[in-house]
Amino acid sequence: MSIQKIKEELKKVSDPRRTYGNLRHKLEDIIIIGLMTIICIGEDYADMENFGIERESWLRTFLELPNGIPDSDTFRRVFERLDPLELSECLNNWVGIERKKRSTVNIDGKTICGSGSAEHKAYHVVSAWVCENQITLGELQTEEKSNEITAIPELLDMIDVEGCIVTIDAMGCQKAITEKITEEKADYVIGLKGNQETLRDDVELYFNDFAQDAEKTETKEMGHGRIENREYFLETDIDWLFQRPEWTNLNGIGMVRSTVSEKGVVRQETRFFITSLTEVNDFAYAVRNHWSIENQLHWRLDVVLREDSAKARKDNSPLNMNVLRKVALSLLSKADLGRMGLRKKMFKAALNCSVLSKIFFGTK
Repeated sequence: MSIQKIKEELKKVSDPRRTYGNLRHKLEDIIIIGLMTIICIGEDYADMENFGIERESWLRTFLELPNGIPDSDTFRRVFERLDPLELSECLNNWVGIERKKRSTVNIDGKTICGSGSAEHKAYHVVSAWVCENQITLGELQTEEKSNEITAIPELLDMIDVEGCIVTIDAMGCQKAITEKITEEKADYVIGLKGNQETLRDDVELYFNDFAQDAEKTETKEMGHGRIENREYFLETDIDWLFQRPEWTNLNGIGMVRSTVSEKGVVRQETRFFITSLTEVNDFAYAVRNHWSIENQLHWRLDVVLREDSAKARKDNSPLNMNVLRKVALSLLSKADLGRMGLRKKMFKAALNCSVLSKIFFGTK
């Protein structure tokens, strides 16, 4: 990933600053310094200014910096006004990780808790996450979680999911969404809960009586004193299901029964799904991978990059910082620095420019 390529991509981002007179700082310099600051444990605009000052001589080896390092107010004003969709698209194009044709694309929403203000509610962002490559394909902001239903089809219009398996929790169990996924030439596995009460009850009653007739596979995971056994059931002979014609490309119904044993306590959970898949192993793989968006994206945004405690609230600032954090996570995840957690990688990048260069540009 060369500096020339990221500069070319960032030229596609509309500069929100005045169009007359001379601009003191180049937009590409501001965005690159901002992203590098996030990789180096920085959290806000003051950190961006301080990072730039401390690393100015190194930054000048590949950035123009015609008037030195922008101050924190410049960073703030730019990120408040940048179009987050443009920024996301350009940075993701630059990262450009090649995906498997049959990858799983997990779609789910997360509220940026610290982004609320007197003028607006906290932003809720719906993301499309590729488990296998640890990348965010795209994101879309909504006013609140209930708006995910309308946001998901819009997000699917923005990204390429052809040949993939799209997984969504029960909020996305909507006929229009299964139709949209099918139009995009993808398969789906979608959770089934109370928002489709009749369909869920019919699926549950079927598995209560006929689970032994369905295809089945299971997995067992052990670690830290916890044993979890998961049984996956898939039934594709569903001509009896009177709602089937209403759901585009509905080829199967699924059940997952999880039994967890921890510290002498055993608990069990059963979940139900609708799917276009016809192979139980594909179904099991997609269900397992769906939790990646919670464990490897949302959890890391909160715990590793401390998103929920961030103070950026004005205009597009929370959304653009969310984009920078997601791109930083992708770069950190794929950087080969040996057996090292993400925070350790960030700490080493803050100390050593050669480590930061390896993470940012993928250099040896």
